[in-house]
Amino acid sequence: MEQRNLGKSSIQVSAVGLGCMSLKANQPKQSKDILRRAFENGITFFDTADLYDKGQNETIVGEALQPFRKDVVLASKVGNAWRADGSGWDWTPSKTYIIKAVEGSLSRLRTDYIDLYQLHGGTIDDPVEEIIEAFELLQMQGKIRAYGLSSIRPNVIKTYISRASIASVMMQYSLLDRRPEEEMVELLSKHNVSIIARGSLAKGMLVNKPAGAYLQYSSGEVAHILRNLDQAIKRTGKTRAAAALSYVLSSAAVATAAVGVSTPLQLDELIETKQQIAALDELSRKGLLEGVRNMYYTEHR
Repeated sequence: MEQRNLGKSSIQVSAVGLGCMSLKANQPKQSKDILRRAFENGITFFDTADLYDKGQNETIVGEALQPFRKDVVLASKVGNAWRADGSGWDWTPSKTYIIKAVEGSLSRLRTDYIDLYQLHGGTIDDPVEEIIEAFELLQMQGKIRAYGLSSIRPNVIKTYISRASIASVMMQYSLLDRRPEEEMVELLSKHNVSIIARGSLAKGMLVNKPAGAYLQYSSGEVAHILRNLDQAIKRTGKTRAAAALSYVLSSAAVATAAVGVSTPLQLDELIETKQQIAALDELSRKGLLEGVRNMYYTEHR
């Protein structure tokens, strides 16, 4: 599979990655089999978080991929602390917490370094300098190779671009969510910061799930877009999913599309889909956008 550089770092990631949040904690054997088969089929980027399943997700990922550790890119996230009673979690953006939390992630992932460590959210009121100091310290200590954000808040993203050496921003990006194109793609490219695209299949609607309301679209509008999409790809022999991922990956700012799977069948479909992904010229991109409108972030300006 095509390998792409992750921002200004030296890390190479597969163009299609695996978003591990959807893996089932109550079916660890199946989840580990999915992870191993993904690697065997060319997927080298795996994204998890300490928040998922109270750390069990990291444990499953670490155990499954330990035999291939040097050949994969492990990404995790930090910033949300589970309450002692398990009733929920609290946003804890402090240097002390980040430095403490990484030790738990390293242990669960069965590794002595995390390739990409991401701030799992963020607000404009956070102690940004303190957070940056934490990531820079962990990088200097060799506990992480690079750091980034997982955020769709323009004000937060712009703050870290201007003040930190982030390698990437994970954000929602798809044919049905073109908000990054309007103000993020050019800015991120200018600063050599990569996008890790999530939600690129729009909750499965760009695969085979029924049309439903999505962001600023009504269910009827989504159904209309999907009909146009089917018409546009009719002659190519590609699936909706392949067209959707090709669209996202045709952006020079995107390093990888992290796609979530939870069953062996979904992995089979993803493996088949990634073989159909191809670069799109401007005419092809335009053809996929019939009925799709420009979108803008309306909050966190």
